Amino acid sequence: MISRFTVGTAAVASLALALTGCGDSGGGSASGGGNYPSKPINVNAPAEPGSGWDTTARAMVQVLEEEGIVDVPLPVQNKPGGTGCSWLTEMINNHQGKDDQIAISSLANQTMNERGLCEYGPDDATMIATLFVENFIVVGAEGGDITDLDGLIQSLKDDPAAVPVAAAGDDRLPFALLADAAGIDPQEVNFVDYEGGGEQTTALLNGDAKVAIAGLSEFRATLEAGDLTPIVSFAPEPLEAPFEQVPTAVDSGYDVTLGNWRGVYGPADMPEEAVTYWEETLQTMVESDAWQETVEKNQWTPEFLVGEEMAAYITEANETVREGVEKTEIGS
Repeated sequence: MISRFTVGTAAVASLALALTGCGDSGGGSASGGGNYPSKPINVNAPAEPGSGWDTTARAMVQVLEEEGIVDVPLPVQNKPGGTGCSWLTEMINNHQGKDDQIAISSLANQTMNERGLCEYGPDDATMIATLFVENFIVVGAEGGDITDLDGLIQSLKDDPAAVPVAAAGDDRLPFALLADAAGIDPQEVNFVDYEGGGEQTTALLNGDAKVAIAGLSEFRATLEAGDLTPIVSFAPEPLEAPFEQVPTAVDSGYDVTLGNWRGVYGPADMPEEAVTYWEETLQTMVESDAWQETVEKNQWTPEFLVGEEMAAYITEANETVREGVEKTEIGS
């Protein structure tokens, strides 16, 4: 089943990134004879440690290694820059046709492309699988100037420039939709770019940002430690404990429910043997008890899709992102 989300009155899919293989073949390094993989596979998180990409990559590798699902080294590499655009560009230009790189993806590559901020996007790499959907959440510093939704909306109405919002490029869309639903011009929101929850948390605690928006897992540890306070989530229904008291936007009168999927992609023209291997390997991973415990701990919603189901999910999601960018006019 494809998870569905609503923005205003339109029924839409949870956001997805269409990274499907295309382009000319170029110097693939796939091992022949069904011996793939025969050497280390780099698992790339295209943002700083503490980001959702980083959390996903490390959780995935931990399960694959501890459960003995993969028997070659899987070094995790942080490749920050351009909200995912820098590493996607690297994959397109320097790793086409190869089999020794995979990367964590999310709606970032798609929204950055739709906003005109990245040359590459949905059709420029090989999408392997979607893994789960993560709920967006807005947080503030404990004891800070903004600690609840009413205070946030009022502050934005009084002077949006005085409310620095820490948000990576892909996280701006749900916040912009919230502003629009509250009668605030999204273009007046003072977004400040921070790539992931680690940087955003530092900005909040230093007073450089008033609020921040990202996936729940990026703030979970600091929320549980009491350093941050939750303000609102964009989940379709209340979160589970210990965050069950966090108001949702829709229950607060703002008709915005939006989710961020995460998945895995490879270079353009990734050899079929490698794609099939990772589809089957990730299928085994998501069925393991260890992965399901990780999903539950982070309050991720399972959304494992490959092949045609994934392609259909992605196609509908492309329209969701495009419509959202046009509606809020956040563009470049």
